[in-house]
Amino acid sequence: MKDARNKQLLAGFVMLAAFVSWTILIRHIDVQSAGPNGTAVGFAGFNVWFHRLTGVHMVIYTVTDWLGLIPIIICMCFGCLGFAQLIKRKSLLRVDSDILMLGAYYVLVILCYLLFEMVPINYRPILIDGNLEASYPSSTTLLVLSVMPTLKYQTDRRIASQISRKTITIFVIAFSAFMVIGRLISGVHWATDIAGSFFLSSGLFMIYRYMADYFVSKKTTLKAEESDGVQ
Repeated sequence: MKDARNKQLLAGFVMLAAFVSWTILIRHIDVQSAGPNGTAVGFAGFNVWFHRLTGVHMVIYTVTDWLGLIPIIICMCFGCLGFAQLIKRKSLLRVDSDILMLGAYYVLVILCYLLFEMVPINYRPILIDGNLEASYPSSTTLLVLSVMPTLKYQTDRRIASQISRKTITIFVIAFSAFMVIGRLISGVHWATDIAGSFFLSSGLFMIYRYMADYFVSKKTTLKAEESDGVQ
């Protein structure tokens, strides 16, 4: 179990390293003024080709934008769970460690989003309401791929029913795939923006899962030792 967790942590850092490398490459490989208002785009040849291939579909953009509220609602639900535990147990330290880590994880995802809003790497391939908007990494894709895996992880831990767990797993996979493909073909992001979100969200989630498993395992071990001491 420990080896599996360590491999997961290593995989998380590998994905974050891939994100950093990908970001650097976007800033230096085949950079052309191919965006709206002459904005620079990395991997321009590929990005422009793919954008022309898919075209722009504002209906898909709008649908995926609204569906982006679902991960936010999931975050709020877990926030309510943590708050309810805090009220009931009257101590922040008694809130489930994986829920505390989840809160910190969500904050980190938000900080990553804000960082790339303030430091744009790419701008969208189209103007939104006549304005240039940051496009890298795709914020909706980042949100979906960061939050939806936590829904599966938490329900696998907290729900005993196999049918419910499988249903939620199918929903997570189907919803995530629809959102990623939808953002990719909607034409409001460069293809490399979607890839960047995948690398970043995967790395962050793997590290969250390692930390959550670590603290849950540690807490279980302490309880077992206390139980042995009482006996």
